[in-house]
This record gives sequence, C-alpha cells and structure tokens, in this order.
Amino acid sequence: MERLQQIASQATASVQSPPKPSHPLDPLSPVEIKAVVSIVQAHYGATASEISFNTVTLREPTKKSYYEWKEQNGSLPPRLAFFVVLQKNKAGVQEGIVDIGNGFVTGLKHVQGVQPILTVEDLQATESVIRKDPSVIEQCVLSGIPADEMHKVYCDPWTIGYDERWGSSRRLQQAMMYYRKTEDDSQYSHPLDFVPIVDTETKEVIFIDIPKIRRPLSKEEHTNFYPSDSVKKYGYRTDVKPINVTQPEGVSFKLDGNVMEWSNFKFHVGFNYREGIVLSDITYNDHGNVRPIFHRMSLAEMVVPYGDPSFRHFRKHALDIGEYGAGLMTNPLALGCDCKGVIHYLDGHFVDRSGEPLTVKNAVCIHEEDDGILYKHSDFRDDFGTTIVTRATRLIISQIFTAANYEYCIYWNFLQDGSIRLDIKLTGILNTYVANPGEKTGPWGTTVYPQVNAHNHQHLFSLRIDPRVDGDNNSVVQSDVMPSPHPLGSLENPYGNAWFGQGTVYKTVADSLTDANAATARSWDIINPSSINPYSGKPASYKIVSSQTPLMMAKENSIPSKRAPWARHAMNVVKYEEDRLYPSGVHVPQSSGDGPHGIKAWIGDGSENIENTDLIVFHTFGISHVPAPEDFPLMPAEPITLLIRPRNFFTQNPALDIPPSYAATTSEVRLNGNKEVVSKLDTTSRLAFNSTSGTCCKK
Repeated sequence: MERLQQIASQATASVQSPPKPSHPLDPLSPVEIKAVVSIVQAHYGATASEISFNTVTLREPTKKSYYEWKEQNGSLPPRLAFFVVLQKNKAGVQEGIVDIGNGFVTGLKHVQGVQPILTVEDLQATESVIRKDPSVIEQCVLSGIPADEMHKVYCDPWTIGYDERWGSSRRLQQAMMYYRKTEDDSQYSHPLDFVPIVDTETKEVIFIDIPKIRRPLSKEEHTNFYPSDSVKKYGYRTDVKPINVTQPEGVSFKLDGNVMEWSNFKFHVGFNYREGIVLSDITYNDHGNVRPIFHRMSLAEMVVPYGDPSFRHFRKHALDIGEYGAGLMTNPLALGCDCKGVIHYLDGHFVDRSGEPLTVKNAVCIHEEDDGILYKHSDFRDDFGTTIVTRATRLIISQIFTAANYEYCIYWNFLQDGSIRLDIKLTGILNTYVANPGEKTGPWGTTVYPQVNAHNHQHLFSLRIDPRVDGDNNSVVQSDVMPSPHPLGSLENPYGNAWFGQGTVYKTVADSLTDANAATARSWDIINPSSINPYSGKPASYKIVSSQTPLMMAKENSIPSKRAPWARHAMNVVKYEEDRLYPSGVHVPQSSGDGPHGIKAWIGDGSENIENTDLIVFHTFGISHVPAPEDFPLMPAEPITLLIRPRNFFTQNPALDIPPSYAATTSEVRLNGNKEVVSKLDTTSRLAFNSTSGTCCKK
C-alpha cells in the first residue's frame, strides 16, 4: 500500500491534473488520455518500456452515483478511466482503473487466457508482414503472381475468430488474401485461396492454411467502381440534379458540450472506442414534467457469421464491435458527403500503442432532416378544404465505421412524436473467395463476377437498452396480436372477426429468451408498472417494433453460436448490474465461447427475477444476406430499421404542438372559401416546370 501511494504521488507530481469535463459522461479528452497514460507508465516504473497501450477509455460513473449527482444534489462522481495494456513476454492482458483526479491506478489485474481488441494500428501492420514472408511469397507464385509483384498483394486482416490449434495462446490475425493489378484496383474481384496466420505481436507468419482444392489467381479484368472506371464502362448519368438542404435560420437543436436538447428531448451524446455512439440519460419534457425514458442505449455487439462449411471459412464470423471496435474503426466524416445540410461534428479520441492520443476528426455527425408528414387529415365534406398537414423534422446522431470490406452507417433518429428510430445502412464490398472457372458456388454462396464467390452470411446486431421508462423499476412485456379463441358463430365471436392484443410479462430471465414471430406481429413493451395512463388504464411504456429479426443460422453449440450466444434469441433480458455492458464478454478476440462469460453468465440458470426491477434489454436484429451480382463490386446501401415508440406514455399525440404547414377548419373554409393551399412555413418549394414558388399542395 505504501508503494502504491508512493507511485501515485510520483504520478500526480509529474502529471498536472487535467481540467474537469463539463459532464461526467463526456468521453475522455486528449489531455485526459495523456494524463492516464502518464499515470499508468509511472505505476509500471522501470518496466514501463515493456508495455504497449491497447485501450484507454472513460470508465462511466455508476448509475447510482450518476443520479445521486444529477437528481439528489450529490457530489460529482470521480473521473475514472479504464485501460488495457500488453506487457512484453507476458501472456494475456493487464487491465485496471485510473482515478484521474487523484492520479493513481487501482484494480490492476493480469487477465490470462484472453486477447484484447484489435486496433487499426494492429491491422495496418499486417500487410507488410505477409508481403515479406517467404512462405507467403511461395504460395503467391503457385497462385500465378510473380515473386517480384508482392507489392500488388493485399490482405484484409481479421482476428482469427477461434481456432483450437492456438486458442488464445498467441495474439493472431488471419489474412484474407487478394491481388491488385494496379494500386487503384479493387482487390475483391481477385481473391486468393490461402490464408496466412500472423502473430500480431511478433510480426511473423506462423502458419498458412491451404485448401485441398487449389484455385489459382483469376485472369479476368478487375471490376472497379471509382469514377474513371465507371465513366469508361458506362459513363455517368446526366439527368441527376443536385438537391440542397437549407436552414436559413440555423438548427433547432441546442448542444451544451455533449448534452443535446431538441424538441422536448434531452440526452447526452457519448462516444467510445468500442460501441461508438452511446446515448445516455434520455428524458422527455412533457409540458414541464421532465420524464426519464432510457438511462443508456448503444449497439453493444454484432456478429457476421458466414455460411460456407468448407476449408477454414467457419472462422469467418466477425464480432466487429468486440473484436475491432465501432469507435476505433469510425470514419472521419465529410461535410455534404456523409451528412448533408447544417452539420455539427464531434471528434473521437483514442490511444495508440505508444500511449499518444489519437483523434478521429468529425467522428459523429449531428444534423436535422425533413422526415415527411408527421400527421395529416382532410375532410371530404367540403372537397378536402378542411385540412391540417404538419411536416416532421428528425434529429440524427450518426457515425460510419468500416470493418475491412464492409461499411456500417449508424443513424440514431429522434422523432417529434417522442419516438426513437435506429437506422443502419450496410454498404461497402462483399467478402469474396476465388472460384475455379465453371465451379458451382451454391448452395453456400453466389458467383457475383467470373471466378468470384461471395458466401452467404448474416449481420446480427445486439441493441443494448438500459431503461428508465417514466422512472426506475421497469418490466418487459411480450406483445402479440391473437385471434379470438371463440369460433365463428359463437356468442362471443358471431362473425369471426374478433382479435385482441395479448401481453405476457417476463417474470424471469428464462421467460425473456424468446424469438420474433411475424404471425403474431410480435413486439416488446418496456413498461413502468407504477405509472398508469389515466385514459387507457395501461402502464406507460416504450415499445420496440422490430421486424428484421432473423434466426441465427449457425447451429447451437457451433463456434459462432457459442461466441455470440445473445444472437440465438431476438430478446434477452437480464437484471441490471454494473459492467453488464458487452454480451460476448469484455475480451472477445480468440474467445472460444466456452464457460460462463458475458450474457451466458448473466443468464445463469434463468431464474433471476426481472419483473418490476432495474433491468437491461438486449435485442437482436439484422438481416440474412444471400449475395447477388447487384451487390458487386460495391454494394448499394441495404437498410435495417427498428422503432422504439411511446405507448400509453402520453395522454394524446405529443406532436400536436408542432406548427403545421397548413391548417383550415370547416368554419374557416366556409367563411373564406376553399382557397389555394399554401404552406405557411416553406418558402423554397416550387413547381418543377414553372416559376411559381411557395406552394405546398395546390388544389
């Protein structure tokens, strides 16, 4: 203890305490990251040169301490950081907590049998390793690539997933191999058939997986998608006119640091190396009554299991958030390209191996968009002169991250009716594998270009919701629509048309492990049993409406299934405890999925109570993708969406106070005549083929 205090005082003396953030949930600043690194290095003392940094991120305050500070005038929670380091010649990782304000390390532990997240820095080093390796060069020559053209050989480094030959004993990557004729070619039309295994730390190829049936390099021309190639092949369309977004009076949102206020919503926008965007402390101002909705929401994990059982393709089941980090892989966004309109950006801050802060500019985009009609009604009795039409605006918090070949575009939409919608667009490039001329790629894949096989795969996401719907202690209700049990012609159902909504409260964790059901239009209500709507008599709730909920195709107890156990069900509800953040575990790369970790440990025997208590919801959603030639060489964005909407939360449509574009009552129409309808808010819309401006919907 004396030694620890001595180290702490040395660290504090050498590192000036950084300024306190404006909010306890704010991500670590570059100054704070430097302070954390210095404190950790001081703690290691003479052995500091042996460590390399993998993670330095905010250790969020406990839920209890946060609300004591916010709602009970308690003290500001201590500013803590979580760190992971690798130490030379020591297996596993070392992780701990830094108290930034007091300048000391606490809870340091050596965790063996695990490997940490792969950073962009780790991935970038792999290509030079495989290009210089004699055994890789030999395989390239056998594939038809001259030894002096190794600069034309590329790889997509993936974590190895799990391979029983090495387990987690070494920090490994598998290199998906490709060839480019020129540096501007898209490599994915020329995949190679072997997979080198690279040690991330020693920078060496330790093995090469070679299939029994060899498939040499394709002689086909590269298929590309950059402008010169597209123009050469088809030319660009000439009928595309620009669409501009204008907000002459500026934006409608207010941002105080990372705290957002918009259209009665108030919440904190966070960002970290792993989940990317994190939305916290979401409340709604219901005419002066500030009502809590959710404590925390994020994408906690995802898995992309591929469906080809041959060769080593079973290893292709990327858990992109836990293995690489949605934050670490995030793109710097460009004004007018990734987001359009009047934009505000937030940067992302991480750490490199040496401990230097690393900043991704414009990591998060915040902007507003027109969202179509919010509500409308017209009366036929006076030729639809009696009418009201109100257009919606949505607030979007977004990021885009690249996982090797795929892009994931994440859009958190806040809507003016109190709803939250999560949209994800999948684009980028299919992962490909070479096929021999005339080789049949079905049923596990599709030939999308000559000698290019794109395997069937799924994209399954885990949405983590920590609810506070109208206060603490919530329950989850499975909502199904059911036909009347009474037969046609019965007293209770004489005409056979009766149906009803049936709610099933999940009382235990085991009850909650359920799947989607399109036949019953299944949705899920997060309710507050203590908050009863005065009109409906039903508890206030937020409903998860999610129809893209495929079953995981990998068999139970398969490696992908064991590593992503949350993906076996559309719904998993567990009791809240601190640090129940990541359903596949804290350290995901090279985990086997065996033993109690992550959500498997939290589920336990399934008997824990989850009714009317503090709970966490993990919802699985996504798509099953059978590739087609239209997805290649660059995939059109494929949308996935789900809606989280208020039910029995308000006593009327909460958006009735949004100014309408136009409104005329029956008496106004009678007194003033059925006049031309002109928007009261829009002065820029105009008819396409004349100069008349300012008309909304002329009769």
